[in-house]
Amino acid sequence: QLVESGGGLVQAGGSLRLSCAASGPANSYAMAWFRQAPEKERECVAAISWVRGSTYYPDSTKGRFTISRDNAKNTLWLQMNSLKPEDTAVYYCAAKVVPLKDYNKTYNHQEEYVNWGQGTQVTVSS
Repeated sequence: QLVESGGGLVQAGGSLRLSCAASGPANSYAMAWFRQAPEKERECVAAISWVRGSTYYPDSTKGRFTISRDNAKNTLWLQMNSLKPEDTAVYYCAAKVVPLKDYNKTYNHQEEYVNWGQGTQVTVSS
């Protein structure tokens, strides 16, 4: 089970930090943050490997967003800085069980993920 928190309303240029608390059987899993704006497809904004901290960011978030995780605390974060109105969306946490050999791989396609949180709304005003 994945539970996101930390969304809200922020002015353009501001920052927010999203959290995702994971619970369930211990396992090796890669994680990611996705977002979906009205009438748009869900897109990956950041992804992180199970260990060693490999990360992926699309051009739209590179340099502004930072994904991190603490496996001991079963928690994933997304630090979002320099927010823009076009960042407005529902943000989802996702997890994918991976074999041990893929410990440092990231996955950025939604069809690769089975486990999803309920989402948290982020609204950036201009």
